[in-house]
Amino acid sequence: MDWITQAALGAIIGELMMGKRLGKRALTWGAFFGILPSLDVLVFPLLDSARELAWQRGPSHSLILMALGSWGIARGLAKLWKREKISQQQAGIFVAVVWSAHLLVDCFTVEGAAVFWPISSQRISFNLLHPGDFLIALPLLAAVIGLVVIPETLVKKTRGKKLPPPSKRGRICKWGLGLGAGYVVLALGLKFLVSSGFEADLARRGKKFERRMESPSPCNLMFWRSVVDRGDEFWVGYRSVFEFHATPVRWTIYPKGTEALAGVAEMRETKTLVRYSDGWWVSRPHAKGAWLGDVRMPEVRTWGSKKGMVDSRFVFSWIINATATDDALMRISPDTTGAGDSLHRMTRRTFGDRGIWEANPRLAGVRGSLPEFLAVEE
Repeated sequence: MDWITQAALGAIIGELMMGKRLGKRALTWGAFFGILPSLDVLVFPLLDSARELAWQRGPSHSLILMALGSWGIARGLAKLWKREKISQQQAGIFVAVVWSAHLLVDCFTVEGAAVFWPISSQRISFNLLHPGDFLIALPLLAAVIGLVVIPETLVKKTRGKKLPPPSKRGRICKWGLGLGAGYVVLALGLKFLVSSGFEADLARRGKKFERRMESPSPCNLMFWRSVVDRGDEFWVGYRSVFEFHATPVRWTIYPKGTEALAGVAEMRETKTLVRYSDGWWVSRPHAKGAWLGDVRMPEVRTWGSKKGMVDSRFVFSWIINATATDDALMRISPDTTGAGDSLHRMTRRTFGDRGIWEANPRLAGVRGSLPEFLAVEE
């Protein structure tokens, strides 16, 4: 997820766990440890593109490094917070909880996190949230702003066993976390709903497949995308949560094109991409080697380049340069100038206007090649 979400989540945990000892400093420390695993980007300028992909949400997001890092950092924090009488164990638990929350939130996204590194480099992903979904960040950020503005109020001790009422700061924390968690639960429920619809559509067609994944559209839990792995091709379809199970899905068929990687299959960059995408990739020939696109993320769609056509460009795609002497991997960033039109069409499609979203599909964005016409399954 984005840094704002992770920092806000860490700040709230810092308030809950260390607020009474550190005061408002707990917000700063929580925010820092909330983004700490993502600070691996500081070493990216020293790495080539392939190693950068391997390190992205890799070692710094592993349970082993989390345990070792929490233990090591706790020793310094215990000395720093000696006046507040915070032990090394308490500091270590605090860092581990914030770090764990960061890993969990990243696992909600499509890219996921390599939590079992170095035992396994495969990323764990639940495909519940788009990485840039600011809607989960809103309640967390609002809670942090409230915690910064509202001063701490002393709670009078009560006699007997009756617990004192929660402070205003505590209530703000619970509301922020509750709304954020509620958004995740909503995403989980809607995913089960649309997933059953996609599965029912494939069952009616009698189509067999090896695996399937669903993920929400950017900042839109009402409109979901499914990718079906059928061996030598991927089927990509969209479905709104407002549609009945009997409503057919219009599938776009992307041939995998595995033969395009024949000449670069043994390159380190190719193996890194295949591992990073968890096998969800399509490839096409390229003059310098091969082009590879990651099909997990929603593609950028543009209308109007040719009448009756919609061009799809993958958000993550690369050129593997077999003749390069230094960095053999080049990321291709799609043109997003039509994002406003795409958002408008997506909104109307969510509420039932299928015609404004669907058209004759083409795969675009492959450098050096004309757009490729794609087959559909109505």
